[in-house]
Amino acid sequence: MRSTRHSPIRIPPLLGLLAVLLLPFTIALAPPASAATAVTAKTSAADPVRVMPLGDSITGSPGCWRAVLWNRLQNAGYTDIDFVGTLGPQGCGQAHDGDNEGHGGELVTNVADQNLLPARLAATLPDIVVMHFGTNDVWSSISPDRILASYTKLVGQMRASNPDMKILVAQIIPMNPGTCSGCAQRVVDFNARIPAWAQATTTSRSPVTVVDQWTGFDTAADTYDGVHPNSSGDNKIAARWYPALSALLEPGSGDPGDPGDPGDGPCTAVFRAVNVWQGGYQGEVTVTNTSASAVSGWTATVVPAGGARLTQVWNGTLSMAADGTATVTNANWNGTLAPGARATFGFIADTSTTSGTPSATVTCTARGVAG
Repeated sequence: MRSTRHSPIRIPPLLGLLAVLLLPFTIALAPPASAATAVTAKTSAADPVRVMPLGDSITGSPGCWRAVLWNRLQNAGYTDIDFVGTLGPQGCGQAHDGDNEGHGGELVTNVADQNLLPARLAATLPDIVVMHFGTNDVWSSISPDRILASYTKLVGQMRASNPDMKILVAQIIPMNPGTCSGCAQRVVDFNARIPAWAQATTTSRSPVTVVDQWTGFDTAADTYDGVHPNSSGDNKIAARWYPALSALLEPGSGDPGDPGDPGDGPCTAVFRAVNVWQGGYQGEVTVTNTSASAVSGWTATVVPAGGARLTQVWNGTLSMAADGTATVTNANWNGTLAPGARATFGFIADTSTTSGTPSATVTCTARGVAG
């Protein structure tokens, strides 16, 4: 689905007929466009956003959450996308774009140590990477420090391929195989380290967003072997990826929509429900600097109605109170707001199956008001 530009070829007259006959083969064998060319070409509406699902067997063997996610995106109108990878589809019983980079049995530490990722990036030129990687490393008792060092190296290689790479990184699903009694706790310990790593690694040009795939995932109900997701697990994984990925596919979706309750001071916040499903919804809060001076940070409070609880936030940092009140502070790249400027964060909330139309009371305070 990528376009490749070619320099004009001067063909001697006597070889004209031969050139015409061979032209289709010349086009087919032409090298792929460079990353810089691909990024430039994205200004064309015909060039899709390339999304690489990256990981191990949970992503690629067969990784049917990718099929669920693909079809959910298509049904929501995100049709100008291209899942990419050097591996092809592996079934799943529903039509989808099955290209992926989920190599069964791979360790992220080996991929980093052996520099396997650059060639895969060069072959596919992704704009967004969706990464669930490290299960085999945790199973192998590799330390979180070493796994996260490998994450850092891979992120550097992604940015070398595309300086504007957007990266979604999972807190990996639970693991409880019968042959590894310590795996369950090692997953907990590793996941606890990921948010701080992401905060230190993210940049405004190439943000790293953490997606919580662990919370609410049950190895007994959502896997067939304590490790790999079954149909229920596939649906849960896709549901967690969807809002974070759709937010990157529609970066201008900061329209406040239905208003919430504005806060006091030089900052206001408004809530809207973006997507609703049985047992949960995706919400969005837009924070606006209403003062005459720039602010250096903001904090929003979200009180969902009907007993809903926030379980995941992107473009901000979440703290939860026992009563379900959520406090979200700015990320390190979206806290500074000029007068009138806005920042938007999104979230997933779990609800009872009988909940009606989502609503929430939101307030906002600003920090570091100049002047």
